[in-house]
Amino acid sequence: MSQHSGSGVAAAQERTGPKTERGRRTLRRLLDAAGEEFGVRGYHETAISHITQRAGVGLGTFYVYFKSKEEVFKALVADMGARTRHALSESVKDAPNRLEAERLGIQAYLEFVRMHKSLYRVVMEAQFVAPDAYRAYYRTFSDAYRQQLSQAAKRGEISDGDAEVRVWALMGASTFLGLKYGVWEDGADVNAVSEAAADLMINGLAPRAKNGDAS
Repeated sequence: MSQHSGSGVAAAQERTGPKTERGRRTLRRLLDAAGEEFGVRGYHETAISHITQRAGVGLGTFYVYFKSKEEVFKALVADMGARTRHALSESVKDAPNRLEAERLGIQAYLEFVRMHKSLYRVVMEAQFVAPDAYRAYYRTFSDAYRQQLSQAAKRGEISDGDAEVRVWALMGASTFLGLKYGVWEDGADVNAVSEAAADLMINGLAPRAKNGDAS
């Protein structure tokens, strides 16, 4: 899954708060605190007071930026998507071709998940708590990803194919790789996992001739 921490904040800022640097810092603190609280407690067990206490702001400040717990949760999902896309974009910007970008993207995604486990849980919970935000999270990913694959096919870096189906298949693989090797088994060798996953994405499951095998 290959693709600014600031863009998620900016989107929420336009909707709910002032555009000053101080306002952006406060919003960032609220989103970070919400991510930790939702990630540890889950949506239903988290209270707005938990978020404001962790952020070190008053309850009134929360309502300057968000109308409800549901709104901050949705903003957090969007922010998580923006931050993930930024991390992936940075990781693949110097890749010489699309196939190498795929390998680098998997590695960067696993590393990002390990650093943001609570936010990963938030995105997973969103499918039940805020399904519209959950779908938007993946649609935004897929739109950019589809363009990248289509452009790579035109350049001859990958074969032609249904970019829409490919994108959702690749995103599905990345999602569960992140769950297993980013959250459940965070001691696994990221390089080895990304190499194995990239091999599958690049070469598929079809048997290949072994060394010395002319067939």
